[in-house]
Amino acid sequence: MLPYWLLLPTVAYLLLFFLFPLISTIGLSFRTPEGKFTTEYFLRMLNDRLFLPALKYTFFLALTVVPLQVLTALGISLLVNTRFVGSRFFLYLCVLPLGISDLTAGLIWFSIFTRHGYLNSILYSLGFIERPLVFLSAITPEWVFVSIVLAEHWRATAIVLVILVAGLQMISRDYLEAAEVLGARPWQKFLYVTLPLLKPSLQSALIIRTIFAFQVFAVVEALGGHIVPVLASAAYEWYAFYFQRHVAAAYAVIIMIASMFMTFVLFRLLRMRREAMRI
Repeated sequence: MLPYWLLLPTVAYLLLFFLFPLISTIGLSFRTPEGKFTTEYFLRMLNDRLFLPALKYTFFLALTVVPLQVLTALGISLLVNTRFVGSRFFLYLCVLPLGISDLTAGLIWFSIFTRHGYLNSILYSLGFIERPLVFLSAITPEWVFVSIVLAEHWRATAIVLVILVAGLQMISRDYLEAAEVLGARPWQKFLYVTLPLLKPSLQSALIIRTIFAFQVFAVVEALGGHIVPVLASAAYEWYAFYFQRHVAAAYAVIIMIASMFMTFVLFRLLRMRREAMRI
């Protein structure tokens, strides 16, 4: 019974902070205060002016940020794995954003892109501009989106980096040495040795970041607000300003369904590629 007793704290944590809130959220989205089943809250959500823009921007952010984070983390992890002088300190600098909250990251990048922020100050001091450029405004939603992508890329790439660095360290150097003996070039060692052995870590990192990408909120709220709405910010608005926790719960259920859908798609794609490689 010892293994089960050791698992008990983790199971209790998952039940208390994940399963119970999940069941409560689903119940709120489908039940009236009197306890009757209804789909009224989902209809109100579908008729909400923020729903379609929030759905669009949530998917756009996930499809933009996640590939950038995986590619950046892969490049940094391969560089760190060369174990050059100072690689540990370099890795420490790269994972520093892990200790910064979402809202803090959003405020940091807000101070960079705002009208009188650091970016405009640097451009003005170098003589590139004569007046401040407007980045975070309703008339420039594309720049707001770019600023959110940059902030999320800076904030959350470290999560993927930690997973990939751990995966690379688990790869035995015997495989690489054998490839060198057989005359493999560096790109061949990466393509035919490192990458296949790193695929489990890549799959885990990709799925985790995709799920978190659909839950992005604080960075978007700090930089974009209603200019670039996402599903989580729409749920927050219904809960905090309109005091409609049932509609907010409906948004939460949509976020969960979107995350599950993307996870299923990733599993299918990765499995199909794995089967194709076997053939």
